Amino acid sequence: MEKDRLYMNEIITITTDFGLKDHYSGALKGAILSVNPQARIVDITQLIAPGAISEGAFVLAHSCRYFPRGTVHLAVVDPGVGSSRRPILIETEDYSFVGPDNGIFSRAIESEKILRVIHLTDGSYFRKDVSATFHGRDIFGPVAAHLTLGAKPSMFGPEITDPVIIGRKTPLLKDGVVAGTVIYVDRYGNLVTDIRAESIADLGPQVETSINGHLIRGVKRSYSYCEPRTPSLIIGSTGLLEIAIDSEDASQALGVETGERVVVRQASLDGGPERQGGL
Repeated sequence: MEKDRLYMNEIITITTDFGLKDHYSGALKGAILSVNPQARIVDITQLIAPGAISEGAFVLAHSCRYFPRGTVHLAVVDPGVGSSRRPILIETEDYSFVGPDNGIFSRAIESEKILRVIHLTDGSYFRKDVSATFHGRDIFGPVAAHLTLGAKPSMFGPEITDPVIIGRKTPLLKDGVVAGTVIYVDRYGNLVTDIRAESIADLGPQVETSINGHLIRGVKRSYSYCEPRTPSLIIGSTGLLEIAIDSEDASQALGVETGERVVVRQASLDGGPERQGGL
């Protein structure tokens, strides 16, 4: 087999909603190792909420770039398994991404130069009997393993030009006000927004944030600087603004889930009640 220069470090990462109770994760890893017993499998997470494609896209995007060049990133959050949705391989200058064509790679490939997208159609690289309900084990795992053995992406099927991309709403900046959305809640209950730190730089050192009727003043340096039982705004490790409460679950305390609107503006000088209007 002629080997492709990119896929030679034998690392395969896994991002799924399979959980830890059932056989799914183990069967997927077994299918990979049956093709390449030397593959190095790294769990990014198996605990994405069931069917939560956007959550999987966020987690993958903020972890994949820390792996060595040539890593194969396998992601399976696949509520459409067995339907007409396509199994795909995305090859970029640095990585390959294998999984369902449902938008789960949308965030990860934003900062990558895409070389080609392949529709996985060549069944000779799949397990012999492909289940209609477990493409992770029968298609994606074996394909990822073959890539680590040096198989070229072109071997798996034809190129396509229309992979599914999940749209992103850009936080709105208008009249000194930045409006965004909570896009992720981590296991600590911290609320991650889609507002980048640089988006509020022009508002000055003092800002106030409103979310679900709560007003938060200022930006804290880290979680340890948050006052007990008091919501605080911080800049997280992703470079995005987060709302946290020291040693508490901010999502539960504030009654906020993903999709909640967040507004950041220059703090009022009088320190009075939250201003009305804006975006």
